[in-house]
Amino acid sequence: MTRVLTNLGLATALVLGACRSRSPSTDAPAMDAHGDSATGRAPVRLTADQARAIGVTYTTVTSGALERTISAVGQLTPAEPNLADVTARVDGFVEQLFVDATGVPVRRGAPLLALYSPMLVSAQQELLTAERLAASSDSSDGEAWSAAQDLVAAARRRLEYWDISAEQIARIERSGTVTRTLTLTAPFDGVVLDKMVVQGQAVTAGMKLYRLADLSAVWVEGDVFEQDLALVRVGVAARVEVTAYPGRAFAGRVSFISPVVDPQSRAGRVRIVVPNPGGLLKPGMYASLTLGAPLGADVLSLPAAAVVMTGERNLVFVVGAGGVLEPRQVTLGARAGGRIVIQDGVRAGEIVVASANFLVDAESRLTTGAGMPGMPGMERRP
Repeated sequence: MTRVLTNLGLATALVLGACRSRSPSTDAPAMDAHGDSATGRAPVRLTADQARAIGVTYTTVTSGALERTISAVGQLTPAEPNLADVTARVDGFVEQLFVDATGVPVRRGAPLLALYSPMLVSAQQELLTAERLAASSDSSDGEAWSAAQDLVAAARRRLEYWDISAEQIARIERSGTVTRTLTLTAPFDGVVLDKMVVQGQAVTAGMKLYRLADLSAVWVEGDVFEQDLALVRVGVAARVEVTAYPGRAFAGRVSFISPVVDPQSRAGRVRIVVPNPGGLLKPGMYASLTLGAPLGADVLSLPAAAVVMTGERNLVFVVGAGGVLEPRQVTLGARAGGRIVIQDGVRAGEIVVASANFLVDAESRLTTGAGMPGMPGMERRP
């Protein structure tokens, strides 16, 4: 193996040496002995045989739409706007549970539990008494009739404030009898995430009884590294995959980008809304996220391997007139896969060196006499 590498190095040195040994008057255009002061490099001319020998290939500067793919991991959670807690508005006792387990799907208006409360019984009696007074009041006596109507309205509002539905209140008024228990119902279609009550339990005002979630859409919250955050925008399309359904992707969109970055992980939280009409996505699942980050509809780009990054400057070798490889300093933008955005320094359609450019760069430096000063044998000789 060592012999092969040694032979390859010798062959490369011979090719480059042959390139330098050719007469400047026949193989290279006139130039400053020190090359281009902006790049610190000089143009290089290679014959077709020399280019093939050291593996030089070429590519074209292209202009067009470019998108970067950002990968992240995340976890599914219920969408916060689709959560609701069912709470007791009055003190009482759970007479009967209609939904007695977590995970049970419920429909809007479906009964959850029957609550017995002396306060509710008293409020119903007040409503019926106010109804009888209003019915017996003389409509010709405007003041007395108006007062009776106000009492009825106040009794209804009291029940409404305790989360008694209009339908239940109307049923009490139609029957004219007090109901011992009143039923609390589901506010929307969803699933019971938590049940915090058992049958016969005493409850107090403000106590949480159930937590419901509408899972027709879920959130996926993931962490995007700091260097990628600038490319993520609200509304960008996202691809979500979970291990439960290999080979299947779910489509979503970014709805929120955290205004802060975690100081430990150096990542920012991104939230994606994913429609979930079939209920296949379960809160708590881990997910792989792929975000498409458009870099522009008309940007210049090159394969990243075509750029020589010296630490001081970024260079490409452009094929100029007569096949001369001209060093050109470029300004780089974001990467997208194996390509990199070129913000300045080249034009669309120009042809540049795509591979073996480190050898071309070495020859360009030697031509300027910039190669490793002080090293024996590397001086520029007449």
